Amino acid sequence: MGSKKKNLSEYKLDQCPSGKGYKIGIAVSEWNDSITSALLNGARETLMKLDIAEEDIFIIHTPGAFELPVAAKTLLKFKSPDAVICLGCVIKGDTSHDKYINQAVANGITQLSLVSGKPVIFGLLTVNSMDQALE
Repeated sequence: MGSKKKNLSEYKLDQCPSGKGYKIGIAVSEWNDSITSALLNGARETLMKLDIAEEDIFIIHTPGAFELPVAAKTLLKFKSPDAVICLGCVIKGDTSHDKYINQAVANGITQLSLVSGKPVIFGLLTVNSMDQALE
């Protein structure tokens, strides 16, 4: 379900700690690019407002959401970030395909975070419609 009339992105930036010196990986799906590119831009802008240098933000694009865990693993292995943010958008269709993708990504991200000991953040929108994704 959507969060109608609730902006979950509202936060007080001045109450967030500085990210200076941190390295952050971002794995982002190209599927539903109009949504995921906005998520990526918002993440990058927020990280930079928190004093994370642009050269300390590493981005890998994936074809779809299913590949996000392996992209996050690649970032952890080759860039050694302090955390990885996984961004994607799966919109429910006429089949239950979305449930399998969402569950696989959630399990992959959870396992990767546990094994690596580093935060791997689940930023996968799991919505019923494009309108919900845009909201």
